[in-house]
Amino acid sequence: MIANSRQEAPANTPTHRHGFSVIKICLAIAIVAISVALFLPATRNVRPAAYRSQCKNNLKQIGLALHNYHDEYQAFPPAYTVDADGKPLHSWRTLILPYMEQKALYDKIDLTKPWDDPANAEVFKLNNIEAYRCPSELGPATHTTYLAVVTSNSCLRPGGSARLSDIKDGTSNTLMVIEVDSEHAVHWMAPNDADESLFLAIGSTSKLVHAGGMHALHADGAVRFLNVGLSAEIRRALISIDGNETLTDY
Repeated sequence: MIANSRQEAPANTPTHRHGFSVIKICLAIAIVAISVALFLPATRNVRPAAYRSQCKNNLKQIGLALHNYHDEYQAFPPAYTVDADGKPLHSWRTLILPYMEQKALYDKIDLTKPWDDPANAEVFKLNNIEAYRCPSELGPATHTTYLAVVTSNSCLRPGGSARLSDIKDGTSNTLMVIEVDSEHAVHWMAPNDADESLFLAIGSTSKLVHAGGMHALHADGAVRFLNVGLSAEIRRALISIDGNETLTDY
């Protein structure tokens, strides 16, 4: 009988398969780690960009509502309405509700009584308008981060209404509404807005909502991103409707 020259490997002899599997696992882990390292910075940048885009769209919607109000009444709304004694009652944000697809909410408000009167409690305590707040800002849901810059010579002014024909400086050179941070946000129904000093302080003593600057709704309905380095002189010129200032690129 001829012996078989081929020797069988002992049953307990280790093979190379185990080592090869470990290498594959380590390689897979390394690939995942690299992918995560590359992906995370991208996702961190996506959210601020999306918030900034939504914020711009919110202001565009507000601008369209203001112009629709102007089309009906031949003037923009006043910054706020007043009673017989001159006490502020309601904000321009309330007056444009029918043009913000909020007619049903508008009809619940008693415009003859102050915004925070018990007669209006159901509205001011329970309702919020998503288009009245930047999605990147925290704070009460009933508060707005979009304020008019109110002066005696601004587009939205107390106790009076400006018309497009009154804007001698040009509608593209005159702003109406700016965005502020949550620290300066107000209840959307409140007849409170920004004054010149707050607008001048944004980017210095008042923080920015978006890196590098702020959104501003202009009287032509366009929303422009104003650079944080915008001078006080240009900011003042943007507020007035007939200051006869000459503005170039800003």
